[in-house]
Amino acid sequence: MSQSSASSSAPDLDGRVVIVTGAARGLGRAHALAFAAAGARVVVNDLGVERDGTGGTSDAAREVVAEITATGGEAIANAADVADWDQAAAMVDQALQTWGRLDTLVCNAGFLRDRMLAQMSEDEWDSVVRVHLKGHFVCARHAIAHWRERAKAGEQVEARVVNTSSGAGLMGSIGQGNYAAAKAGIALLTIQQAAEWGRYGVRVNAVAPDARTRMTAGIFYDAEAPPGWDPKDPANVSPLVVWLGSPACDITGRVFEVTGGQLNVCDGWQHGPVESVGERRMSVAEAGELARRSVAAAPPPAPVYGAG
Repeated sequence: MSQSSASSSAPDLDGRVVIVTGAARGLGRAHALAFAAAGARVVVNDLGVERDGTGGTSDAAREVVAEITATGGEAIANAADVADWDQAAAMVDQALQTWGRLDTLVCNAGFLRDRMLAQMSEDEWDSVVRVHLKGHFVCARHAIAHWRERAKAGEQVEARVVNTSSGAGLMGSIGQGNYAAAKAGIALLTIQQAAEWGRYGVRVNAVAPDARTRMTAGIFYDAEAPPGWDPKDPANVSPLVVWLGSPACDITGRVFEVTGGQLNVCDGWQHGPVESVGERRMSVAEAGELARRSVAAAPPPAPVYGAG
C-alpha cells in the first residue's frame, strides 16, 4: 500500500459519480453536499426512515438533491433499502444508467435501536445488524461487480469505497451492543475489502465519525449546536470522506476517527505478547498463568463508552 505524500490541493472530482447512502440528513447529507461542491455527480440515497428505522419518505433525499442542483450541481434521489439485494443493485444501476459510470461508494445509512443486551429483543438485534453490516456489504457487493468487470476488460479503474464505522464499534458502547457489534464488523469488512479488491483498482477505507446528528442527539450530545464554532458539526467529517473517495487517496484498508478539525488512524486487533511453556501441551493451570502474563505485558484496552 502506497502512502506517499500527495499534493495539498483539493482533489478534482469533476465527472466522478458518487453514491452516498443515508444521505438525507446528518453526516450523509454533509457528505453529499461536499462531494457535489467538489464537482462530483451524486446519487442521494435515503429510505427516509426515522431514527429507529420506522416510517419512510423520500422527501428528505429530494430536498438534498434540490440543494445540490440549486447551486449548479448534478444529483438524483434514490430510496433503496441498502440491505435489500435487488434494491441495492438497482441503485448502482441507476447511477450507471444516468451517468454511465460509478466511481465512489460512501456507505453511511443506518439507524439505532438501543437497549442493554440483557433486555434486547431478537428484532432489535437483527434490524440494526441488517441495516449497518449487511447494508454495507450488499451495496459494495454490487459496486465491486461493476468495477471488477471493468478491470477484467482491461480498463484502469480508480474506484473508492468509504465505509462508516463508529467509536462504538472500535471501543464498545454500553446500551448499544447491536450497533457496536455491527460497526465493529464494518471495520473488519473494510480491511477485508481492501485486501481483496486492490487488484481491481479499488481502495477501501472507513471513518469512525464523532459528530452531532439525529443518531447521537440525546445520547452523547445536545440536539442543538452551540453558537459559533461547532466541533461536532457533521460537515467537519466530510473533507476526509471526500478525500478518501477521490483519486487522490493513496491509502487503503484503514479506519480513521475524525471530529472537528482533527483525525487519527486506528489500529485494529494486534498480536499481543506471546507467553509459552515450550514445545509441549500446557496444563489448565499453566494456561491461566500464561493468560495473566500476556495480559499484564500488553497495553490496556480503551474503556467501553459509558462503562462505569
